[in-house]
Amino acid sequence: MSGHSGSSKRPSRSRLPRAVLVALMLALSACQSGNDEVLGLAGDGAAVQDAAPTAPAKAGPSRSAETLGKGPVKVSMLLPLSAPGTAGDGGRKMRDAAVLAMADLGNDLITLNVEDTAGDDGRARSLATGALASGAKLVIGPTEPGAVRQLAGISGTNRPLVLALAENYTGAPGVYSVRLNEADSAAAGAAAIAAKGARKFVLFMAEGEAGKATEKRVANSLSIYGASLAVALPYGPSTGGSEKAVADMTALVSDPQGIVIASGSANPAPLVAALRARGLLGKGITLVGSNRWIEHGLDDPTLQGAYIATLDSNEIGPIAERFRKTYNYEPDVNVAYGYDTVALAAGIASALGPKGFTKKVIESPTGFRGSTGVFRFREDGAGERAMPFFRIDKGKLKLVEKSTAGF
Repeated sequence: MSGHSGSSKRPSRSRLPRAVLVALMLALSACQSGNDEVLGLAGDGAAVQDAAPTAPAKAGPSRSAETLGKGPVKVSMLLPLSAPGTAGDGGRKMRDAAVLAMADLGNDLITLNVEDTAGDDGRARSLATGALASGAKLVIGPTEPGAVRQLAGISGTNRPLVLALAENYTGAPGVYSVRLNEADSAAAGAAAIAAKGARKFVLFMAEGEAGKATEKRVANSLSIYGASLAVALPYGPSTGGSEKAVADMTALVSDPQGIVIASGSANPAPLVAALRARGLLGKGITLVGSNRWIEHGLDDPTLQGAYIATLDSNEIGPIAERFRKTYNYEPDVNVAYGYDTVALAAGIASALGPKGFTKKVIESPTGFRGSTGVFRFREDGAGERAMPFFRIDKGKLKLVEKSTAGF
């Protein structure tokens, strides 16, 4: 769970007529959880680990647009299909997942136009602008941050909704963040500890706008449980290092019950080591990390015992076995995002038709069930997820709770 920007109140569940909410949830639940015959459930998430992985299609020349399905609702999907490296690999996985979702759910409900951004921000901007003017009811992607920021700056009541796929994007009105980002993870982890009784927190956050977004999310998430941020401190290359950060904290606050470190691209280990050296951990003080810690590895013994709320990449839900059998390579979280966004479009089209693609529907407080769990979008474009809660134990993530506090 994560907080609510600008307010600590839970959103009202009466924003949509009950019949509409029920119809939408039933459509999406059938799409993604209970339909064993269509999805070919694995039965045991661990079975996916036994596959002999191959790989998605390789990077290459820019691809032509691809049209899938013949439904009355037009949807655009912008992916870095021909990009090199991890960007292209992720884009091609999302494309394969979209094809599977269309075959399972969407062929008669939506027409999906998939275009290749090639991982180029300028090309992504151009394609995104074209998608907005194409008559599409929904745009899925792009993954390029600059193009997403451009979309967020475009106003207009007739602009289609956007499910953005950029990394570490925190959302904007009408341009929703699909991927789990650090603000989501840190807020959910802090809330899970606050739900157990901790009330006084310190946040070390990344420098810049990303850190400010994380501060807002963590503070509002804590407020739901009667907890608060005593202080929030930027941490990164220009802040003077770990020792100074810890000294600043001790000068400003005493006896915190929780310390949250969401340091963006900065390795959290030196900061954790400095906290331990001062004796600030292990005395009734809980350490909470973020999903970005995983980028740096969890093997450092100083990280032992910290908590992280994040997705479980080994269990992406009921589509895993179906995907593996279809494509003969391992699914990952990119597959989940690709499948879920197309399935969401199909679910809305099925339940409500073309007129269902509105902010009121997308921002339903009830949320949607996807292959990464239950999620919803807020009016500020941020995504919220119920996700597993882990403790770092000998360099591994050990499951503590199957889901952080629900929304």
